[in-house]
Amino acid sequence: MKAGVIAVQGDVSEHATAIRDAAASHGVDAEVVEVRESGVVPACDALLLPGGESTTISRLLGDEGIDAEIRDHVAAGDPVLATCAGLIVASTDARDDRVDTLDVLDVGVDRNAFGRQADSFEAAVDVTGVDEPFPAVFIRAPVVDGDAVGDDVEVLARWDGDPVAVRQGPVVATAFHPELTGDYRVHDLAFFGTDRAADGEVTA
Repeated sequence: MKAGVIAVQGDVSEHATAIRDAAASHGVDAEVVEVRESGVVPACDALLLPGGESTTISRLLGDEGIDAEIRDHVAAGDPVLATCAGLIVASTDARDDRVDTLDVLDVGVDRNAFGRQADSFEAAVDVTGVDEPFPAVFIRAPVVDGDAVGDDVEVLARWDGDPVAVRQGPVVATAFHPELTGDYRVHDLAFFGTDRAADGEVTA
């Protein structure tokens, strides 16, 4: 299994570790590559679109031509996990003209809905498909507008009534940072769920 972590901005090591741990739990060897330029995504079985600053991420994806490759990856039915700013970039409506969205997730997103960095928090969140509550870490997190969720989008988790994890086809997205917990169950759900089967992967 070859997993690509979009690395145009920010630290990606925690996601790489979580992907490897999830794969190992299924007896699969995951090769993790950092994606900073076009030409890498087409060789990947799975993609991770991490957090950071959504306007910067979207601009760099467009500048490097990676945005079109991600769309093709999703269109082929190959899995993606988008977290925090990644959720914003993956959406169809970021409520901010500075963000060139990928339009692979039919949701509207309110950026920084949970406030500033100082307002970060951790909460036990029930996630569909994940046994036992997940210790979600929210850092300047967005939130999905519950009135702007497409018909093909499944809400996987809510916090205080608002959607904070969703799935549409091969795309799973969270408002929180699962990679900061040492718990790889969300990565497992995204890449090894019962309806996920890319080349080299196994299903749970």
